[in-house]
Amino acid sequence: MKRRSFLSLGGRALAAGLIVPAGLVRPIAATQSAGWSAASSSSPPAAPASGIDSSASPGAPASPDSAGILPQAPDLVVARGSAAKALRQGLDALGGLERFVHPGEVVVIKPNASFLSPPEWGATTDPAVLSALIAACLEAEARRILVVDHTLSPAERCFARTGIGDAVAAFPKAKLVSLDAQRLYRDVPIPRGKALKRTEVAQAALRADVLINLPSAKSHSATGVSYGLKNLMGLVWDRQTFHRDMDIHVGIADLATVIRPDLTILDAMTLLKTGGPEGPGEIEPFGGLVLGCDPVAVDAYAVGLCPWNHQTLAPAQVDYLRYAAEHGVGTLDLDSLVIQEIA
Repeated sequence: MKRRSFLSLGGRALAAGLIVPAGLVRPIAATQSAGWSAASSSSPPAAPASGIDSSASPGAPASPDSAGILPQAPDLVVARGSAAKALRQGLDALGGLERFVHPGEVVVIKPNASFLSPPEWGATTDPAVLSALIAACLEAEARRILVVDHTLSPAERCFARTGIGDAVAAFPKAKLVSLDAQRLYRDVPIPRGKALKRTEVAQAALRADVLINLPSAKSHSATGVSYGLKNLMGLVWDRQTFHRDMDIHVGIADLATVIRPDLTILDAMTLLKTGGPEGPGEIEPFGGLVLGCDPVAVDAYAVGLCPWNHQTLAPAQVDYLRYAAEHGVGTLDLDSLVIQEIA
């Protein structure tokens, strides 16, 4: 179900539509067993069919068959090329952005803009990818586009250094919002949380019609790797509790049960192989994007893009991914998925 009831109330941050009445959070259904077990992550539930053709040629959305039924979409799309080309072809392979964004809707995009790092370091979301996504949302007739992050360094400096600020400024209908005020958050219980029982989550993410997660692909000093699920920590007020009060891997998995993006687009244009999360470090140009509706599957695919911190990992070796799969957030079993690669 789409999230609606998005209200704008006035003031600089409030005018961005971030303060809204309380509403329902969409928790993940309790389909997995309560305990963490390696066995349960070896055969997680497959992602549901979404009804779009995976055999369509790049650049062409799927068409209904003679009965008017859309065939199944790929579960993941890996598209390579320039930012604009990869995004366009990746979205088309999933059935087009109009599958996710409808006219008049409010779209919230969550990039990684947390550090004072230039785009070439690979520590933050490539501004060219963000620009292409904003343009696609406008083509889909989104009413408003909010680009949000809770940065770790001063927001204005982060937005300038990363290039995110200039990317958003090019589009009058898009607004860049720093989630740096506690009033922009709402306390949310986490019924299935094992370590994180409640937290304050950005209201924009909870109430947007469409939430798109746009993380970078990088190594991380605390969690080994950082992709989509880790990027969701930028939507909570108190991130330090993940480091201070619990196993961070369990906390990330718990958070993923109450924040579920409609679409995850992993920016893998430049992989930060070491020195993450802030960089600089060793980088590898991949020149592509990984797109999907299953946030665990997107992250699982990213694990195999390169060695991270000089270690070759399997998805189940990343604890927060294994825990999220056991929560029923998504699947680690890439062999069970239809993965379309577009050169």
